[in-house]
Amino acid sequence: MSINIPFQTIDWSGIPKTEHTGETGIAYWQTLQFPGLRIRIVEYSPGYIADHWCQKGHIVHCLEGEFISELQNGESSLLSKGMTYVVSDELSSHRSVSANGVKLMIIDGDFLKA
Repeated sequence: MSINIPFQTIDWSGIPKTEHTGETGIAYWQTLQFPGLRIRIVEYSPGYIADHWCQKGHIVHCLEGEFISELQNGESSLLSKGMTYVVSDELSSHRSVSANGVKLMIIDGDFLKA
């Protein structure tokens, strides 16, 4: 399936933030939704721990700060400003943890289905 997105610029200051409570802390999402594609700027508050193990695929790029991506198998990776991780749907159970807060760009969609 291909999608056609015409050229456009995004002024993120005009995209409303929605709150998503974690196990601890809050995630603030600014979301653009296209058919089969979601683009978000996500900010985790200091002390944020995700409230679930996610199995969805993502491209996650760290814009500011740092966070830990924990895998349910016990592995973890520290990502800081300028670093990215990529995973396809159903290939890991992961969650984000941020001690001091972080700002991320997260892209996901149908193209990451296994």
